[in-house]
Amino acid sequence: MERIYVDHAATSPMHPKVIDKMMEVMNTEFGNPSSIHSFGRGARHIIDEARAEMAQSIGAQANEIIFTSGGTEADNHAIFGIAQAYQHKGKHIITTKIEHHAVFHTCEQLEKEGFDVTYLPVDQEGRISLIDLKHALRDDTILVTIMYGNNEVGTIQPIKEIGEIIASHQAIFHTDAVQAYGLEKINVKESSIDLMSVSAHKINGPKGIGFLYVNKDVTLSSRLFGGEQERKRRAGTENVPSIAGFLEAVRILQQEMEAKREKYEQFKSSFIKKLIENKVDFTQNGSLDFSLPHILNLSFPGTNVEAMLVNLDLAGIAASSGSACTAGSIDPSHVLVAMFGKDDERIQNSIRFSFGLTNTLEQIEVVAEETSKIVKRLTT
Repeated sequence: MERIYVDHAATSPMHPKVIDKMMEVMNTEFGNPSSIHSFGRGARHIIDEARAEMAQSIGAQANEIIFTSGGTEADNHAIFGIAQAYQHKGKHIITTKIEHHAVFHTCEQLEKEGFDVTYLPVDQEGRISLIDLKHALRDDTILVTIMYGNNEVGTIQPIKEIGEIIASHQAIFHTDAVQAYGLEKINVKESSIDLMSVSAHKINGPKGIGFLYVNKDVTLSSRLFGGEQERKRRAGTENVPSIAGFLEAVRILQQEMEAKREKYEQFKSSFIKKLIENKVDFTQNGSLDFSLPHILNLSFPGTNVEAMLVNLDLAGIAASSGSACTAGSIDPSHVLVAMFGKDDERIQNSIRFSFGLTNTLEQIEVVAEETSKIVKRLTT
C-alpha cells in the first residue's frame, strides 16, 4: 500500500538538494562564525549570504533579518520584544481569534503581565473586518499581530490594507507568515509590515531554523542573552548547517513558486471534483477567494474527526484535523470555533488536507477516492 502524505501544513519533507547542502556544510564548515580566523570566516560567509538573499526575497535589507530556531521563537521574540520595548507608550495589543498558538498563547501570557489584548473576531470565511480593526485601535495600542495566512483553513488576511491602516498609527505591525512564505509574493515594505515570522520546515527546509524580519526603524528588546550574535538581538552560536539548508530551500522556492501555486490549485480542484462525482456531502471551510493554495479544509457531515483520521491512516493517508501543535488534543479547533461558533457540527467533522513536495495529481485523486469511501462508510 502506498503511503500518501497530505499534511504539509504541519511539516514538510526536506528537499534532497537541501539535505545535500547541509551535509556539505557539516563536512566542510565547522568553524564558529564569531571567530576571526579562516574557519570562522567561512562559516560567517554562509550566514551573511543567507541573510542577504532571504532579505531580498521579501523586499527587506540584510540587517533586518534575525535568525531564530523557527516560527515559534520568531513570534515570541516579536511580541514579547515589542511589548517590552514600547510599554512606555501603552500596553494595548490587538490580535485575532484564529492565530497560531505561538501568537495566541504569547498574548495570553502578556495579559497575565498586565497588558490589555483585543482578540478580533472573524467571519465564517476566517477573515477579519477592517472596520473592526479601526475601531479596536486606541491611543495606547503598541502592537497589532495578525497572521498572513491561516494554518488550518488557509484563509489569507487583507495584509496590505491592514498595513495601510496601522501605518498612520503608533502601533507596530507583526504578521506570522509561516504558512504563506514561499507561496505568496510578499514585500514587507509595500505592505507596511514591521515584523514578520518565517519557518524553514514549512518550505522543505530543516526543522529548528527560521527568521524574524524586523524593520530597521523598530526597537526590539532581546529575549536571549549571552554573546553578541545577530547584532546583539539574539544570542547563541548560529546553526550554520541549518541556515545553509534554509537558504537552499529559499532558492528553490523562488524558482518554483508560480508552478507550485498552479499545481496545488489543480490539486484542490481535482479533489473537490472527485468528491462531487462520488456524491459526497461536504463543505469547504475558509475563503474561496482569499486562500493559500496548498490548504484544503473540508467538513463532512455525519462523521467525526477521530474516526476520519483513523480510517484515513489505515488507508495509508496522512491528513490532520488542523494545527499539528494540538495533535492528540480533544479540544475543538479554536480557529473553527471562531469561524462558526462552539456548537456548530463543523467543529467535530472537519479535516485538513495540505499539499506539497512529492505529491502528484494521481495521489490526490487516490486520496479523494479513499476519502469518499470512508465518508460513505461512516455515514451509512
